[in-house]
Amino acid sequence: MATEIKVPVLPESVSDAVIATWHKKVGDAVRRDENLVDLETDKVVLEVPAPADGVLKEIKFDTDATVVSQQVIAVIEEGAVAEAPTAATAEAPKAAAPAAAAPAPQATASATSQLPPGARFTAETQGINPADVQGTGRRGAVTKEDLIHYASGKTAGVGGGARPEERVPMTRMRKRIAERLMESKNSIAMLTSFNEVNLSQVMKMRKAMQDDFVKTYGTKLGFMSFFAKAAANALQRHPIINASVDGDDIIYHGYADISVAVSTDKGLVTPVLRNVERMNFAEIEDGIATFAKQAREGGLKLEDLQGGTFTITNGGTFGSLFSTPIVNPPQSAILGMHAIKERAIVENGQVVAAPMMYIALSYDHRIIDGKDAVLFLVDIKNQLENPSRMLLGM
Repeated sequence: MATEIKVPVLPESVSDAVIATWHKKVGDAVRRDENLVDLETDKVVLEVPAPADGVLKEIKFDTDATVVSQQVIAVIEEGAVAEAPTAATAEAPKAAAPAAAAPAPQATASATSQLPPGARFTAETQGINPADVQGTGRRGAVTKEDLIHYASGKTAGVGGGARPEERVPMTRMRKRIAERLMESKNSIAMLTSFNEVNLSQVMKMRKAMQDDFVKTYGTKLGFMSFFAKAAANALQRHPIINASVDGDDIIYHGYADISVAVSTDKGLVTPVLRNVERMNFAEIEDGIATFAKQAREGGLKLEDLQGGTFTITNGGTFGSLFSTPIVNPPQSAILGMHAIKERAIVENGQVVAAPMMYIALSYDHRIIDGKDAVLFLVDIKNQLENPSRMLLGM
């Protein structure tokens, strides 16, 4: 029985998708729930699994083709079995046995054919065997960047130093990120305010409670849950920070749906934790860990990225000491975390070393006054420097 493989239903905000990679070719055996193809939208990469065991009978669109919701892209013959190699093919290796080096080009060609178009072009023009390159992409896949770095490493120092260049089209996701950043820059009167937080009490609490927390909830107690919970509490007390502009209206949100920035090899994504004001620390940590894993492995759904009212981004993960994060429209504010550094501070008249972090709030100055932004940051600071008050909702 023939079964059609269709593009998943896309939400209204996503009009189409691009076929990024076929993981099977016509004639290959497939298993139920095995990933057949990756579809790239301007927000996430969607995996399309096989609905049943069988053989891939037809591929209707090649890589880089644009497809729309519910469009048929392939056909599977259920219950069929992939053809075994012919007798002539089976005997071929025996005849070729004396020439030990002969199979190498075939292996290279086979490995190259599994690459996305941009990476395949690089491998072919540079004469690189992808099997020799360590992949850094999803599930260890070899990316264009991996091949470029490998090629430059091989040629460095030859003839006075190689100067490799390659023109690579932006991915759909990267183009969308660029559009959103320009939209933010051109449509929002953005301003950033700063403060600094002494995290010594948070660090003491984490150290004292970590083992019991892991035993009770099965997940580690990180810093992000403290910041997410502090932000959710502060958003309830400063609702204008949680509001958004719609034409000439201001929409106040009575819930804290916090977008948490997660870095992937394709760009930054911001999955949304819903109703953080109702969540405990374990639920927040588990939600963040799940999103991070899904983002790295390509398992995020489109609905996971939609509807946030406020964003937290942590540049400190990569060593950033100070930055001005960009607001994600239609949200009106974003909190930036940074690296924790021991610095000398004055405490009760004494100079002491303390783990300090700069925090930044970028906001839409059309509806948020400087006073509101500063009071919100001070609220965050007070909660993190007195975490017991935060746990009591004070």
